[in-house]
Amino acid sequence: MAYWLMKSEPDEFSIKDLQKIGEARWDGVRNYQARNFIRAMAEGDAFFFYHSSCPEPGIAGIGRIVQAAYPDPSALDPESHYFDPKASVEKNPWSALQVAHVQTFPKVIKLDYLKQQSALADMPLVQKGSRLSVMPVTDDQWAAVLGLL
Repeated sequence: MAYWLMKSEPDEFSIKDLQKIGEARWDGVRNYQARNFIRAMAEGDAFFFYHSSCPEPGIAGIGRIVQAAYPDPSALDPESHYFDPKASVEKNPWSALQVAHVQTFPKVIKLDYLKQQSALADMPLVQKGSRLSVMPVTDDQWAAVLGLL
């Protein structure tokens, strides 16, 4: 099993939204490096659900991959914010996956606090200029974050 971190704006889709519905499609990633990470994910992998672009960004809970990557249908939907006019059914460069809720943390572990943890110094999330919406997390980083609960 591998570990990941995936970002979502809580006004658009939050850990509580995932908790409420149980399972959802994770789509709309439009960065090739983040897309490649999505394609590397396997059923059963776990991820930290990170709230971004909000007053208090941070890790809000844990999810699990329940279906590996498949072509992102939002790229083909002209009504979608994530529509890509260059994508087609035959050639869709974007991927989505199915995720399920595992745990909502009692409090969001704030980014500022994560940055203070020496065990997380190499985590891409806390690196200056790192803006990817999907990124790998090492076993040690996973354990360090869980130790903050």
